[in-house]
Amino acid sequence: MSPAARTAPSSARTKHVLVLNQYYWPGVEATANLLTTLCEELAHTYRVTVLTGVPHEHEDEPRSFTREAVSVTRVRSTAYDRTGLLARAANYFSYLASALTRGVAVPRPDLILCMTDPPMVGAVGLALARRFQVPLIVVCQDVFPETAEKLGRLRNPIAVGALRRVVSSYLRGADRVVSIGETMSRHLVAKGASPDRIVVIPNWVDPNEITPQIRDNSWAQAHDLVGRFVVMHSGNVGHAQDIETLVRASALLLDIDRLSIVIVGSGARHAAVLQLAIELGATNVRFFPYQPREVLSESLSSGDVHYVGLSRGLAGYVVPSRVNGVLAAGRPVIVAADAESEIVHLVAAAGAGVTVPSGDPAAVAEAIRRACAGELDLERMGASGRHWIESHRGREAAVDRYRELIESTIEARDSA
Repeated sequence: MSPAARTAPSSARTKHVLVLNQYYWPGVEATANLLTTLCEELAHTYRVTVLTGVPHEHEDEPRSFTREAVSVTRVRSTAYDRTGLLARAANYFSYLASALTRGVAVPRPDLILCMTDPPMVGAVGLALARRFQVPLIVVCQDVFPETAEKLGRLRNPIAVGALRRVVSSYLRGADRVVSIGETMSRHLVAKGASPDRIVVIPNWVDPNEITPQIRDNSWAQAHDLVGRFVVMHSGNVGHAQDIETLVRASALLLDIDRLSIVIVGSGARHAAVLQLAIELGATNVRFFPYQPREVLSESLSSGDVHYVGLSRGLAGYVVPSRVNGVLAAGRPVIVAADAESEIVHLVAAAGAGVTVPSGDPAAVAEAIRRACAGELDLERMGASGRHWIESHRGREAAVDRYRELIESTIEARDSA
C-alpha cells in the first residue's frame, strides 16, 4: 500500500466512490486491467462500488461479488463478441441503460468516477452525479466520436453530431476530466472541457508485476521462438493499432529466414489481419491469443523488439498505453505513428526505440531489417525503457494522484 493510503484520515475511509465502466476484471481489455488495479488500490482508502457489464464468455458467472474489498455488480447487458459493429453497439447500449437504472438505486456515493469505455458512459455518470448531487470525475481513454470518424467506423453525420453533443455535455459538466496525454488534453478542451478542470494522469504499469525475463524463456520455448528474431505486437488487434502496416512490412522481409512476426491478442481487425497475411503470403507472421497476466513478463520478453502502431491522424485521440508493459519488460519498440503523438514523445524521452511515419510499411520493414542486422542497440534501448518506466509510470505514483484528485474534488464540492 502506498504511503498516501496508509496515512489517509479515518474519515476518508468511509467515503463511497461509485465507478462506471463496461469492462472490469476478468476482462482482457486495457481499461479492464487498469480500472481493476485502480479500484483495488482505492479500496484501501474508500468504499468502492463498481457497476460493470457482463464479460463475453463469462455470462454464467455471478452478477454480484466482492473482490479485493471492491463491491462489483455486473448489470444486465448483452455480451456478444465485439468484432461486429452491431454487436458492440448492443453491448454498449444495453450496458448504459442498465447502469443508469441500477445506479439510481445504489447507496448515495460521495463521488462518481467514469472511465470512458464505452465513450457515452460519461453521460450516465453525469446523470447520476446530478441525481445524487455529488462530483463527477471522467477518465478519458480516447476522444470520441472523432476516433471512430477518423477510422471510418462512423460516417452518419446525424449520429456523429448527436454523439458529439453527448460527449461535450459531460465534458463540460464533469468536475474533473482526466486526460492520459498532453496532446489529448488539447482535443478535450476543443470539445468543451474547461482547461482548469483537466488533469493529466498517464496510464501506468506495475514494474514489479511485469519484469524483464531472459529472451529464450519458457514461453518462447513453448511457442518455438528460440533462435528466432521476434518482432511482436501484444494487445488489441483493432482499427487504431494499424496492424495491417506491420503485416505488409512482413511481406517485404521474407528473405530473412530467422524472422518471426508475432501478433498476440485479438480484436475487431483480427480476422482481416489474418486474411491479409494469407493474401500477401506473409508466412513469417504468427498469431497467438491474449496471454494470461501471469505469463505476460515471459511473453513480452520473448520479443526482441515490439511494434507499436497508431493509425494516421489519431495523435492525441488515442494513446497506445500498451507500450508501458513492453518497456517494463525491458524490450525496445518500433513506433509507427504521427510525429505529434504522445507515443513518439514518450519513446524519444525514454530512449527506448525508433520511430517511423504512420502507415508506411516500407519504413517499418527497414526499421525491422536494421534491428535484425544488429544496427540498433536493442539491449541499451530496452534497459533505458525499463528505467524510464520505473521513474515515470509506476503504479503507486499514479494511484496516489488519483487518490489526491478524488479527495480534492470532494472537498471542492463540499466547500462550494
